[in-house]
Amino acid sequence: MNTATLISQIFHGAALNSAHLTFLDSILEEMYIPKGTTLLSANDPVHTQYYVIDGCLRTYFIDESGKEHTLQFAIKDWWISDYTAFFKEENAIMHIESLQDTTVYGLSRKNMESMFEAIPQLESFFRVKLERAFSSFQKRILANLSKTAKERYLDFIHTYPNIEQSVKNYHIASYLGITTESLSRIRRQLTAE
Repeated sequence: MNTATLISQIFHGAALNSAHLTFLDSILEEMYIPKGTTLLSANDPVHTQYYVIDGCLRTYFIDESGKEHTLQFAIKDWWISDYTAFFKEENAIMHIESLQDTTVYGLSRKNMESMFEAIPQLESFFRVKLERAFSSFQKRILANLSKTAKERYLDFIHTYPNIEQSVKNYHIASYLGITTESLSRIRRQLTAE
């Protein structure tokens, strides 16, 4: 797939001309991240958000006892960063690692501002993306407060179809807030139904 086609897919729905595509190509940094690579660590400055072209990343937090809490998986066509740090221009509180060999486009905060000046309609494009992400996170918080582990697992496989072959069970369990043993039990129950 050529770069212009890929950039058009990333900003699907935005009316972009060839000059816009050339500009976007100049500010998006393509990066290859081998499986197991830490892309961002807690306390690092956060200047970039990432669009996943191919592969899988996860964002996680490590609490004071050393336990990992997976906040998000990012698969093809998803954006990922430590957004609290990115937007507040603070150091990261989370980590991002590659769970598969992954290719991303990096978009720095500085280049994002330049992009909004050069292509104003992309500001509303990102506003809509952020609104959807905020809604998603709010639904996830409510699900964690009110749904059973089995219901959360069913939501997970609906949100991330086909991801289970690509990530370790303890990452999924961490995302769901359960143990790997509970995850195995839920899977057995669903298979028996």
